[in-house]
Amino acid sequence: MEQTRIPIPRVMIAAPASGSGKTLLTCGLLEVLKQRGITPAALKCGPDYIDPMFHRQVLGVESGNLDPFFCDAEALHGILREGQGRHLLIEGVMGIYDGMSTESRQGSCYEVGEMTDTPIILVVSASGIGRTVISLIRGILADDERQLIRGVLLNRISRGFYERLRSVLEKELSDAGYGHVRLLGGIPAVPELVFESRHLGLKMPEEIGDLRERIRRFAAVLEGTCDVDAILRIMDGAEEFAAPEQGGQFSVNFAVSNDSRPLIAVARDEAFCFYYRENLRLLEQAGARIAYFSPLHDRELPEGASGLLLGGGYPELHLKELSGNTSMLEAVRSALGQGMPSIAECGGFMYLHRSVKDREGRAYPLASVIDGECTDTGHPVRFGYLEVAQENGGGNRAFGRDLTGLKGHEFHYYDSTACGSSCLFEKPVSGQQWKSMTCSDTQMWGYPHFYYGSHPSFLQGFIRAAQEYAHGTFGQVFCK
Repeated sequence: MEQTRIPIPRVMIAAPASGSGKTLLTCGLLEVLKQRGITPAALKCGPDYIDPMFHRQVLGVESGNLDPFFCDAEALHGILREGQGRHLLIEGVMGIYDGMSTESRQGSCYEVGEMTDTPIILVVSASGIGRTVISLIRGILADDERQLIRGVLLNRISRGFYERLRSVLEKELSDAGYGHVRLLGGIPAVPELVFESRHLGLKMPEEIGDLRERIRRFAAVLEGTCDVDAILRIMDGAEEFAAPEQGGQFSVNFAVSNDSRPLIAVARDEAFCFYYRENLRLLEQAGARIAYFSPLHDRELPEGASGLLLGGGYPELHLKELSGNTSMLEAVRSALGQGMPSIAECGGFMYLHRSVKDREGRAYPLASVIDGECTDTGHPVRFGYLEVAQENGGGNRAFGRDLTGLKGHEFHYYDSTACGSSCLFEKPVSGQQWKSMTCSDTQMWGYPHFYYGSHPSFLQGFIRAAQEYAHGTFGQVFCK
């Protein structure tokens, strides 16, 4: 594929651990750039849905993901290319070197930095720590073989302690051979501006009523306590990188003609909102038209829909409303009963069950397409990355396509009494295997969230099935 060298001012915001304030800082810096008349963009490392929603609140446009388990270097560069002409902030995930195992950095945000030649700003929470923060920073820098870390921001630190620590920290870093690392400021603790969390991570942006005001106020804090000009110099100094001419999406070569593009109904509201931007774009690139609808608020599926995508989210927080919308439940049940091709992932999979129990044990009837019940286990279930493994028994098929090699992840506390057994899954490091999913020529339902670009050809079967469903010829010419 033809490649070109792309100059994109960029920096990654990384930290020693989760809970260091990366999301608030990223959103605050995005707002600072906007207020300075600079056009920003944002991406998130890893399989995260919620943090990009916060980015969208600042930017007004979708934020994407950079994940080295799902994507090779060329694909990462292609996604990064979309930031051309803007200053790009990349939010890290977990600790800077944390990946799929303790044995390597595979899957870490540092690996993303290596693969994309992106400079890193290390955000270190100084709450409840004294001089030891210097040892913490030096230890992290000692593992930075590529010298990607160009700056350090101390978070949740009083002005007095920052002034006492600053000269000592700068001298010790210089004496240790880290003179290329700038101390960029000390951000005070502002508890009233912090984003609240729950068991799966941050609360949704829509649940934080004064979110925009919090971000604006935090941007003012950053302007007063950080060397924003130095941060911009780090961004402007990022190396050019090679990117495919085709842009930021995985290529597909099976797009349908304009006159036969099927309409895919995609659930999107407060209960169903976990979608990779790249997945939705790839779906459209493969030939689909998308119509969003709300299982919470709408009464019917979009008119003319011939395919259904029920993504993940937090249906367990809206069980009363979902269960009470009997018109939508019947519309979904009827459409699937007539063979409408469908994909249901995690929360969307739960929606198709006979019932889901809330955390107090009350059962709410839902679509009743799957004869099973979902309950809260109180702990993460099958947490982490996964891949559809080779199945010698002829499984691993949906929409007439072999799913072997399709990658995804699971991140949920609820489990089902009817997880299915259509696919064999394997964890990438431990090799642990298990079966789940309910798949056929018209359906792909289960707890895994998939990254379609890791195996885009299965979308061909989904799009083709939706075409034939729309024309009333499904099964006659399907997959010929």
